[in-house]
Amino acid sequence: MIIMKHAIKLTPSPFRSARAIIALAALTAAPLLISCGGNPLSSVEDDYARIAPERLRQITARNFDDQKKPAEATSKTPTPDQAKARLEHAEKVTLSIEDCRAAALTNNLDLKIAMMDPTIAKENVSREEAAFESLFTLRGAWSETDSPTASDLDSSAARSKSIEPGVRIPLRTGETVQVTLPVSRLETNNSFSTLNPSYTSDLVFSLSQPLLRGAGRRANTYAIKIASLNAQAAEASTKLEAIRQLATVDRAYWRLFLVRRELEVAQQQYELAVTQLERAQRRVNAGNAPEIEVIRAQAGVADRLEAIIVAANKALTQQRELKRIINRPDLPVDADTQLITATPPDPAEFVFDAPTLIDAALRDRMEMLDLELRLAADALSVDFNRSQALPLVTMDYSYRVNGLGGSLNRSFQVMRDNRFEDWSVGLSAQVPIGNEEAKSRIRQSILQRLQRLSTKEAREQSIRREVLDAIDTINSGWQRVLASRQSVILNTRAFQAEQRQFDVGNSTSTNVLDAAARLAESQFAEARALTDYQVAQIDLAFATGTLLGAGKVDWTPAPTPTQGLDPQLPEWLDWLKRVPGPGDPEPTPPAAPDAPPAAESATATPAPAPSADPVPPGNQ
Repeated sequence: MIIMKHAIKLTPSPFRSARAIIALAALTAAPLLISCGGNPLSSVEDDYARIAPERLRQITARNFDDQKKPAEATSKTPTPDQAKARLEHAEKVTLSIEDCRAAALTNNLDLKIAMMDPTIAKENVSREEAAFESLFTLRGAWSETDSPTASDLDSSAARSKSIEPGVRIPLRTGETVQVTLPVSRLETNNSFSTLNPSYTSDLVFSLSQPLLRGAGRRANTYAIKIASLNAQAAEASTKLEAIRQLATVDRAYWRLFLVRRELEVAQQQYELAVTQLERAQRRVNAGNAPEIEVIRAQAGVADRLEAIIVAANKALTQQRELKRIINRPDLPVDADTQLITATPPDPAEFVFDAPTLIDAALRDRMEMLDLELRLAADALSVDFNRSQALPLVTMDYSYRVNGLGGSLNRSFQVMRDNRFEDWSVGLSAQVPIGNEEAKSRIRQSILQRLQRLSTKEAREQSIRREVLDAIDTINSGWQRVLASRQSVILNTRAFQAEQRQFDVGNSTSTNVLDAAARLAESQFAEARALTDYQVAQIDLAFATGTLLGAGKVDWTPAPTPTQGLDPQLPEWLDWLKRVPGPGDPEPTPPAAPDAPPAAESATATPAPAPSADPVPPGNQ
């Protein structure tokens, strides 16, 4: 028999009368929701970011017919001035190699991109540290029950409200401490209820402590250590990128010196060919030589003109490459500004101590430091995975101070008096059967560490080879410089002798032009030898993890948005909200302040070498 109690009736809930209204509103709004947002169970076109298919699947052809000059406007054979027009009539800017290095450190785009990596990596450290931030928790509930009962001792209708604020504190040793203050109000129709409504307010302290898996500071700070090592590896990679970009600047500078020297030699050869043509013309006019000498001299002039055209184009290409690297605002890539190299090559003979340079390279190369950091991370991973293979055993402890009363103040008073208290201690365990997944992770981390150790040995061999190759290249380059200079001297004498022989009728224009060509080739060889000798020194410095020169470079990562970007951060956030989808026009982002550039010091103090042992030996 079901007993329906009516001794104490609760005030009718306003939600009972509102149920029909809510249902009616839902039925009325359903067609509107479907028409505006679509069926939530099916996809619509707005769910996807799509662009026009032809932009992805159609390939446009171009034959440049619209760029052709009319046949009547086609230029004739160019003159030397026309071949060098873009160089000769452009504004000239003289740059030393120090100017190029400073500009690259300040403006190089690849370096600016690399400067962001350490900042991004440090944010990962902050994110992992945030796992141990305390949490404020809040839970609220409102419930009503109305159910038939089989006993007068039970309530059939009840209404309760509760709120439970609290603080959860995760510790770096693995424990989780929680303090909560649940407060509730209960109203019932039970006639035997002494307090109606009744208020409860409790103060609860709880502690959860892992005993095996996940216990201890080393296991819980594993993610922070890995993120920290990755951040240091990012800094090592950025330093390596800075060294690489400065070495690239130096190489581009000397290659520009080479092509400009080749252009000068080509110009000299053209002038020598013109002079020979004039000499041949005078001898033919005097009847001392046949007409063929003039034709041979004219052919030589034409050949030298082609060399000027080729050399001028190479100079344009190489100076554009140098402009791209240094990225100075006043020297854009598309400008016709002519770059003049002001730093001359200064070849000198060196006597290298190969073992000392190899040791310095193994100590200073950022690739070795990066491997040391990766090995330290591998050691941490092995230790962490072994910890994760243990059974999960957790001890839970709870202490509660209870408060109850007919009013909220009375319940808090009872709680403050600490007249009623509870506590409990419990253990829970999870023991995997087989545990093959955890064992596989351990084996994988061990194998990865062994692979990294082999990689380290291979890298050491590669560095030794690079240093020795660079030393040999410098030694052979010095011999090339001496040999090419001697060749220039001898070919100059031979050319002058051929000119004298031609003047007395004992030689031909062909012999004179051939001698001039051999002289030009020896001059080209001398320029290439000087350039290769400078580049070889750059390669040796790069192989030892340093920079060529007397200065040092100090760099700092790009600032985070909370370090110097606060004034413009709202503007950037507003721009990010306006970022369009595919196919929409791109908005112009606001100008962000540049990252503080690395500065090249004027002192000759070498940069401090990174530690070869970045982590304690016990963690490797």
